[in-house]
Amino acid sequence: MIPLIRGFRDILPDEVKIWQHIEKTAKKILEDFGFKEIRLPVMERSELFARSIGENTDIVEKEMYTFPDRKGDLVTLRPEATASVVRSYIQHKMYAQDPVKKFYTIGPMFRRERPQKGRFRQFYQINAEVFGIASPLIDAQLIFIITNLFSRLNVEDSHVHMNSLGCPDCRPVFTKNLLDFIARAAKNLCSDCLRRHKKNPLRVLDCKVSSCREAMFDAPSIADFLCNECSNHFAAVKNALNRLDIKYVVDKRLVRGLDYYTRTTFEVQTGSLGAQNAIAGGGRYDGLVKMLGGADQPATGFAIGFDRLVEIVRQNKYKLSAEPDLFLAALGEKSIDIGFELVCALALKGIRAEMDFSDKSLKSQMKLADRLCARYVLILGEKELEEGSAVLRCMSTKEQKAVAVNGIVENIKSIINRKCL
Repeated sequence: MIPLIRGFRDILPDEVKIWQHIEKTAKKILEDFGFKEIRLPVMERSELFARSIGENTDIVEKEMYTFPDRKGDLVTLRPEATASVVRSYIQHKMYAQDPVKKFYTIGPMFRRERPQKGRFRQFYQINAEVFGIASPLIDAQLIFIITNLFSRLNVEDSHVHMNSLGCPDCRPVFTKNLLDFIARAAKNLCSDCLRRHKKNPLRVLDCKVSSCREAMFDAPSIADFLCNECSNHFAAVKNALNRLDIKYVVDKRLVRGLDYYTRTTFEVQTGSLGAQNAIAGGGRYDGLVKMLGGADQPATGFAIGFDRLVEIVRQNKYKLSAEPDLFLAALGEKSIDIGFELVCALALKGIRAEMDFSDKSLKSQMKLADRLCARYVLILGEKELEEGSAVLRCMSTKEQKAVAVNGIVENIKSIINRKCL
């Protein structure tokens, strides 16, 4: 046997039902808010992620699946979706007539991290991106969409954390103060933080090493250095969330792991997954479109960890019905042929029906119907065909009745929909 690659996994049919439910729920709410689906390649030029995410981030330095193609060009399996969405927005000049665009995408990402509960090397995300809107109200609306989605999925143990990362005007003053603090705390920092803090000091605040977190506990907060415009923007986001009755925590330690964030940044955290407590996150990236060669357009978005969300929904013992509406017990060759056509016709009417094609005894087929947890069994044999009727049996009440073969599809649909004989 050739086993799976470490950090990758199969999503088996019983679990797929949960995935499909989450995906259907997410698509519904996103499309209700005007988002349109965009489907993107899983492989891009490596420079796209190096420029957007930041060369001094853990993702680019340690985690990307990067390799040369046959021509020697470096390509990467996408570690996140935002850069690809921005690349598409620019390449297809979507901003030309109307810069305001709302997209969502659902699919796999790839990072070579240490596998653990809720974390895989091929993982899935639900992403939403908004272009062309500078208003802080859209930031609040994105957080509202996430919390509303989680409410519909009965995810109760979730908390919004948010911060402002300022802008190119106010961040330099904060950066100078942060670098001074890092210099005083340097002896307690890990080798990664010491190596890259001069190029990107915010990464030190994001370090997960316990000694670094302790050393940076009293580090300056960017909230104390925001310019008036950034301060007003952040206040407007908080005010909008208050009006929407969304509870949140202002977390001065929150900087996220990607270089492109500006102003509003947020995470939705949970206590249901242990150390891997972030199940969604996002924020503004107003300079990214211009940095990657497009027009200077504001942008904001979020990503939801699909795998982690599935784990939480499963923990809540959320069950989805996978049982057939009807099992067709066909007895005899002629009945099997007619039953086959009937099962197909029922499917076109939205009735899930199963049958056994091997001409087993009625007793064997009833046992199979019971194992499948079918709600009804339709018994169709040579005798029933001659009489122009079949026997429909309710498996929960054991009640049964004759159903005319003529117009049988509509008759069965009516009975199943009203849930009684």
